[in-house]
Amino acid sequence: MTDWRHRAACKTTDPELFFPVSEVGPSTCQITEAKTFCNGGSEQLPCPVRTDCLEWAMAHGADAGVWGGLTEDERRSLRRSRARRSKQAGEVRAS
Repeated sequence: MTDWRHRAACKTTDPELFFPVSEVGPSTCQITEAKTFCNGGSEQLPCPVRTDCLEWAMAHGADAGVWGGLTEDERRSLRRSRARRSKQAGEVRAS
């Protein structure tokens, strides 16, 4: 187990919370609850390893679940955005 996982706000939470069946309908409540561990709630600070968690999921192609406060669709969008920025940066360097 990677060191950052030992410091996660969710370390004693049932992992099933972070793997909803879908991103719509009744699952939205589950996603909101999972994201509360990552992003903090009204009385809770954001998870101290949220960024590490997200970057691990991005690097390892974690397709399912909530990681670092982002859903599957949100991570796909972030991946596309990063790819566009990387391509644009490459084009600027090449010119």
